[in-house]
Amino acid sequence: MVLFNAATKELTAKIVYYGPGLCGKTTNLTQIYGDLPDNERGKMLSLNTETDRTLFFDFLPINLGNIKGIKTRIQLYTVPGQVFYDTTRKLVLRGADAAVFIADSQAPMLDSNKESFQNLIDNLAEQGIELSKFPHVIQWNKRDTPNAMPIEMLNREINRFGVPTFEACATSGDGVHETLEGISKIVLNSLSDKYGGSPFEGGESSNLPPAQIDDSGTSDGTLGTMPPTAAATGSSSIEIPIVLERKQFQGPGPFEIKFKLFLK
Repeated sequence: MVLFNAATKELTAKIVYYGPGLCGKTTNLTQIYGDLPDNERGKMLSLNTETDRTLFFDFLPINLGNIKGIKTRIQLYTVPGQVFYDTTRKLVLRGADAAVFIADSQAPMLDSNKESFQNLIDNLAEQGIELSKFPHVIQWNKRDTPNAMPIEMLNREINRFGVPTFEACATSGDGVHETLEGISKIVLNSLSDKYGGSPFEGGESSNLPPAQIDDSGTSDGTLGTMPPTAAATGSSSIEIPIVLERKQFQGPGPFEIKFKLFLK
């Protein structure tokens, strides 16, 4: 679910790191976060419950181009890997624009990898999304372990849709940024296909996405909104997209919303 911030002229895309427990999802995010300059990243947030934890932060990549002059901010999320946290995984996955599946290369983890990959397919299907048509890449993590399976076997057993893959050792940082750059470029190309123009082209965009509300918001608590532009719905009518922050509405409701329109 792409968000557009009119004030900063930024699109925000959500990427979820998915995979079995202890595969290296959190390690990937902490490596990325630690290498980003302070002025390019948001605060890392940890959403904790009694039994699980979800990490999140966003950043503004400076070397991946933009969509017709609109910068793309990336939100990165991890999800709990254990099967009994499936409800949390579904919530975090909601509204995602892409996924990075982190597979543990160790031979004893093959079944867990396959189970988690199928879980990703199932949870996206509940949103009406086919993983085969959804932007995603796979990272083969823990390539430094002595019982790491051959890449050919991992591809055969897990990579059902022939997407790009990356070898990595997240604890040392090897392959972490290559994976991120790979999925980020895929996201930019996907957004470009949806909204028009080359992802590395300057100038104003005339085909921006509609306003969306995402429960997660952005790192500073704001929500994306479209600027008030006219839509070609008729010679005497215009549409003004409006996004309201959820925190403004608390309690059971109902709520009465009044608008004042001033014409110049």
